[in-house]
Amino acid sequence: MAACELVLFDCDGTIMDTELLAAECEVEALSAYGIKMTSREFSARFAGTSSEVVKETMEAELGRSLPDDHIKTVKSKMRDKLWREAKPMPGIHELLDQLDQPRCVCSNADMEKLKIEMTRGELWDRFRPYVFSAHDIESKKRKPEPDVFLHAAEEFGIAPENCVVVEDSIAGIKAGKAAGMRVIGFTGGSHTHPAHADELTEAGAETVVRRLADIPAIIEAFSEWEGLMA
Repeated sequence: MAACELVLFDCDGTIMDTELLAAECEVEALSAYGIKMTSREFSARFAGTSSEVVKETMEAELGRSLPDDHIKTVKSKMRDKLWREAKPMPGIHELLDQLDQPRCVCSNADMEKLKIEMTRGELWDRFRPYVFSAHDIESKKRKPEPDVFLHAAEEFGIAPENCVVVEDSIAGIKAGKAAGMRVIGFTGGSHTHPAHADELTEAGAETVVRRLADIPAIIEAFSEWEGLMA
């Protein structure tokens, strides 16, 4: 790999410690239909996906449709909770201070949610205008499809093989690999669980870290290490 020219970050669970907050909103809404699970169980199962995927999955398991306004209800609760409680991931501001490369955010979340939580975490102005939502790209395909990562690389005019992705979810790791990028798994969020690192490795992460502070050294090592691009 040539020197890294672009670092692509996921948002929820990577630069913002928000996966459990989102899970709490989803679990509360689902409980009204008799679906019982804890926020951690929900996060372990659905982190990195979307409310639309959750709804489709639950409907398939229940054998019936959820109300038409289910997603609207979840997103309204989530917006309110994020405005009140969202926090940046520990160490993210220090990491951004250290990185020499251009950086961007690539997320399955919609832009309204991204702006709310990143503003709360004082990260919106550190990334904009390079915040990309899978909702807004031409294909609208979400992770684990690679489209949002490829869109970002194209916007910067940088070849995928010269990009490094930082992701906390299986879907995100798979998307980064499918895009032909180097991928670092991250397990430093409050939603992490004992099998998290192994799951990210199995999904294709070349290495997994718990501290954002470790990322610059890994990026530097990638320029000299061919790793596991297959």
